[in-house]
Amino acid sequence: MGNLTGMRASSENAAILLEWYRAMGVEETIAEETRDWFSEIPRAASFPIGIDVDANVNRKPLPRERADLPQPEANSRAAPHEHAPSPSAVPSRDVISNDVMAARELARSARSLGDLRAILENFEGCGLKATASRLCLSRGSPSAPLMLIGEAPGKDEDRQGQPFVGRAGQLLDRMLAAIGLTEADFYITNIVFWRPPGNRTPSPEEVQVCQPFVERQIELIAPKIVMFLGNAAAKQLTGATEGIMKLRGKWLDLPGHPGTRAMATLHPAYLLRTPIAKRLAWRDLLAVREALDALKGRS
Repeated sequence: MGNLTGMRASSENAAILLEWYRAMGVEETIAEETRDWFSEIPRAASFPIGIDVDANVNRKPLPRERADLPQPEANSRAAPHEHAPSPSAVPSRDVISNDVMAARELARSARSLGDLRAILENFEGCGLKATASRLCLSRGSPSAPLMLIGEAPGKDEDRQGQPFVGRAGQLLDRMLAAIGLTEADFYITNIVFWRPPGNRTPSPEEVQVCQPFVERQIELIAPKIVMFLGNAAAKQLTGATEGIMKLRGKWLDLPGHPGTRAMATLHPAYLLRTPIAKRLAWRDLLAVREALDALKGRS
């Protein structure tokens, strides 16, 4: 009966875990084949002999003063070198800083967007490259007056090697078309150029090491207007601390790029989840369209 209860508990926990993965956006495994990591953990090293691990998943922990149960000996734990990563396997702040410094030097050396792409194809300073299928740098026209910057590629972008080509990107294209803009009128990129595993949020280190290449794109393209798609890009490139609802719809300064106007709006992925917010993004797009028309009138 105990084994049956343990099997039922294990199945229920697995179902809960799979539902959590779905909610977090996990859509595919990283490796070609699945791997049972739990089977590789020495059971005797972590649990007392005779204790059914699965059958005790949902039980409350017993008080420590119970002396009638066998306790694992101190030396029964796995030796630190068996499971703990070696110091060299954990990137230090110095290593991360060196990667950022190298990225700055490489970005400065790019004389064109073609140079920048070639540099990024060979760049090993961002850990996201190891799990992504391909570089996802940009799409659109390098001579466009409008530059859009999002956060990170997703599954569809990773497969095609271009930003904003999935459902969120298709919505964005329709919204831009509604104000009379085609791909010839804008250039779009992200603050990281490789898909994070499981669509997780990029880490601060991953964003920092990619930022010099984002800044160099702005310098090479010299857009009249930069539009941030979501909070992550806006905060990273302007240094703002407010949330997106307070940032959006206002003209912002873009440090290091005098003469370039910037505005933040809601990320199209958020608009897919919250359709009622499209009216706010629409107002932002209309403001950008008006500014573009004013610039065209001056030229």
